[in-house]
Amino acid sequence: MADLIEALRAVVGEAHVLVDADLRAPYETDWTRRFTGQASCVVRPASTEEVAGVVRACAAAGAPMVVQGGNTGLVGAGVPRGDEVLVSLTRLRDLEPVDRMAAQVTVGAGVTLEALQNHARAAGLDFGVDLASRSSATVGGLVATNAGGIRVLRYGSMRTQLAGLEAVLPDGTVVSRLTGLTKDNTGYDLTQLLAGSEGTLGIVTRVRLHLVPLLPARAVALVGLADTDAALELLSVARDRLASLSAAEIFYADGLRLVRDHAGLPAPFAEEFPACVVLECTDRTDPTDAILDTLAECEAVGDATVASDAAGRARLWAFRETHTEAISAAGIPVKLDVSVPLGELPSLVRELPGTIAAVAPGARPILFGHVNEGNIHVNVLDVGDAYSEVTDAVLRLVAAHRGSISSEHGIGRAKVAWLGLSRSPEEVAAMRRIKDGLDPAGLLNPGVLLPCETGSSG
Repeated sequence: MADLIEALRAVVGEAHVLVDADLRAPYETDWTRRFTGQASCVVRPASTEEVAGVVRACAAAGAPMVVQGGNTGLVGAGVPRGDEVLVSLTRLRDLEPVDRMAAQVTVGAGVTLEALQNHARAAGLDFGVDLASRSSATVGGLVATNAGGIRVLRYGSMRTQLAGLEAVLPDGTVVSRLTGLTKDNTGYDLTQLLAGSEGTLGIVTRVRLHLVPLLPARAVALVGLADTDAALELLSVARDRLASLSAAEIFYADGLRLVRDHAGLPAPFAEEFPACVVLECTDRTDPTDAILDTLAECEAVGDATVASDAAGRARLWAFRETHTEAISAAGIPVKLDVSVPLGELPSLVRELPGTIAAVAPGARPILFGHVNEGNIHVNVLDVGDAYSEVTDAVLRLVAAHRGSISSEHGIGRAKVAWLGLSRSPEEVAAMRRIKDGLDPAGLLNPGVLLPCETGSSG
């Protein structure tokens, strides 16, 4: 190990190889406090060339690596198990000038989503992905997990934004496709293969991204509803009538109470509704009247409030975006991210509390998510020692509803044991062959996405 440490220092400099426990500690526990481990060291390269040097040094030493971006992941993929070299990409922060003609930009993997958004907006454009952890989530992490967020309804997930990328493969080879060509049918699409691979096939270092128009006019509606069925009715009307619709988020009364207690927010309506939906529209002209007309046409609406000014929009979004913060303040939750066909969503929401109570009496499920994609974030507080039992019960229920056990957070280490609920044995075997082909020694993110096997992938 001492020889490897010296080799890493020769690549990135002594200041960027962290060996002391106090210096490693911030990297070794995820922000939820659910996943923690110990790295042999933390190395912080600042360029593709340095990442390649780090990977070659680790490969020569047979040292496994864990890749970490902003450490905002929710499935343990960026946290060491016990002996890996943790490769932090937060110093890869280059922002190249925006190409306005192509509506594209190339950025480093360590650039935060918020920095990317500000960079694009300064050039009169915008980025299609947005999520609550924008101030710390990094572009590399968004690519590795194919992140979704609140604007998938309009712009798609992270894969849709990719025009190309640069990455270091597990043997230190650099592959680079950053031309941003709209049409390029010359073989396997390595960009799309690496997207969503959770750092198991290569380390993404630079990304070429599509940008979208910067729409100056926004309006937000918070709508009180009777249940999930009513939310889907509202969604159907809104999609038909609102071409400017960019977000549709759902949460429930118990989550709203938790948020209000945590943040001191006032009640949004005179009465409490079992479900609430946030709708956002963005356009070149004020979409407020279009939202109001749509709400008036939908019989499912119980009550609603609409805002088009910045302060009012932020106030309404706070009821949804404060959920994660409020849940974390209340304890260490079981956090699951699932999706089902829209027709199955109401029954899933109805069945979740009883399913959870059967294995963890007294547990508190808090649900919220992206209603257009049938994507529900299941957060369960007060589970005691029943973490695995709750996870198993929820994921099996989701599978019974023809859903996915991971809608946007990835499999990581947390859900490896349940991958077979969403992928067939043939699909898992095909993924294993791809992993073994690129990383035969199993050194890159071992135990993430696919289980470790003796002599194969870790």
